[in-house]
Amino acid sequence: MAVKKARKTAAKKKVKKGTGYVCGVCGLSVTVDEACGCAEAHPIICCMRPMKKKRVR
Repeated sequence: MAVKKARKTAAKKKVKKGTGYVCGVCGLSVTVDEACGCAEAHPIICCMRPMKKKRVR
């Protein structure tokens, strides 16, 4: 009988101060002023969907 090993979940990157996010639905833009310091990342939700990181130009 084969024993299956439990997979570890991938650690998400922490959000840093100054990171920008934009909503793909309405276009709302958000910039992080203060990081919370939590062990896991929290998604920023707008229009019932997670916001995407802004591209740096």
